[in-house]
Amino acid sequence: MITPNTERQMTKLDERIKKAPEDTVKQSWVHKLSPDFAWGYLQLMRADRPIGTWLLLWPGLWSIVLAGHFYGTTDIIPHLRLLILFSVGAFVMRGAGCVINDLWDREADAKVERTKARPLPSGRVSVLGAFIFLALLLLIGLFILLQLNTYTQLVGAASLILVIIYPLMKRITYWPQLMLGFTFNWGALLGWSAVSGTIALPSIILYLGGIFWTLGYDTIYAHQDREDDAMVGIKSTALKLGKNTRPWISGFYGLTLVLFLCAGAMAKMHIGFYIGMVFAGYHLIYQIKKLDIDDRELCLKLFKSNHHFGTVVFISILTGHIF
Repeated sequence: MITPNTERQMTKLDERIKKAPEDTVKQSWVHKLSPDFAWGYLQLMRADRPIGTWLLLWPGLWSIVLAGHFYGTTDIIPHLRLLILFSVGAFVMRGAGCVINDLWDREADAKVERTKARPLPSGRVSVLGAFIFLALLLLIGLFILLQLNTYTQLVGAASLILVIIYPLMKRITYWPQLMLGFTFNWGALLGWSAVSGTIALPSIILYLGGIFWTLGYDTIYAHQDREDDAMVGIKSTALKLGKNTRPWISGFYGLTLVLFLCAGAMAKMHIGFYIGMVFAGYHLIYQIKKLDIDDRELCLKLFKSNHHFGTVVFISILTGHIF
C-alpha cells in the first residue's frame, strides 16, 4: 500500500532526478536519502557514482596485501586496519578530485549535454561553496594520512600535485588519460609504503601496470564524449586514437597483465595468484572483443566493468597469499 509519505518521497525523487545530470546513477542513495542541503555536494563529489572510488581504491588494496605477503605476514587478510583506512581515504580523496575537476571544467561542462546539469554549471552549488567543501574533504584526507607512517605521509602529500594538475592536462595534451593513470594508481606506491615504510620494486611494477590499465579503461570511457569534447576543445586519447582504439587498448591491457604478473612474481606469490589472474586476463579480453566505440551505453558498461577486474585481481592476490 502506498502511503502519502511514500508518495511524497517518490515525488521528491522524481524531481531530483529531473534536476540531476544525465550521467548520474538514477537510483543512487544520494537521490533517495540525502538531505536537501547535502544533495548537490554529494553529487559534486560523485557519491552517486561509486565506480571512480573503486578504481582509485583497488591499486592501494592490491599493494597492501601484496606487501603483507612479501614481508611475511601470516594474517589471512594482511593489515586489515590499513585496508579500512585506504577505503575511507579513497572515497574522500576521489571526491576531492572530482570537486577540483568540476571547478576547472565548470564552463566547459555547461556546454555539454551530459554534464550541463552538474551542481556547479547548473548553479545548485556555488563556487565558494565548492571551495569550502573541498577544504573539508582535504582535511578529512589529511586526518587519515596522519594515521600512517611519516614516509607514507610524504608520499601521500606528493599525490596532491597530480590531483590538482590532472584537469589541466585535457586542455594541453591528447593524453590526459596518462596523467589520470599516474594519479589513480598512486595507491600502489602508497599501500606498499604504509606497510613497509619504503617503496620497493614490486610496488613500482604494480604502479606501472595500473597506469596502462587506466589508459585502457579511461579511453573507453572517453569515447562517450568525443564529439562534445572536440566541440569545446577538450583533448583525450579517444580523439587521438579514433578508429585505432581497439589495437591500442589491446596493447595497454596486455602490458597491464604482464606487469601485474611480474609484480606478483617479485612478491613471491603462490600458485593461486596465477590461477586467478587467468580470469582477470579473460575479463580484459572480453572488454576488447565487446568494444564498440560508437555505442555510448556499451562504452560506459565496459568502463564500469573494470570494478569486476579489480575485484578479481584482489581475490587473486589474497588467494596467492593464503594458499
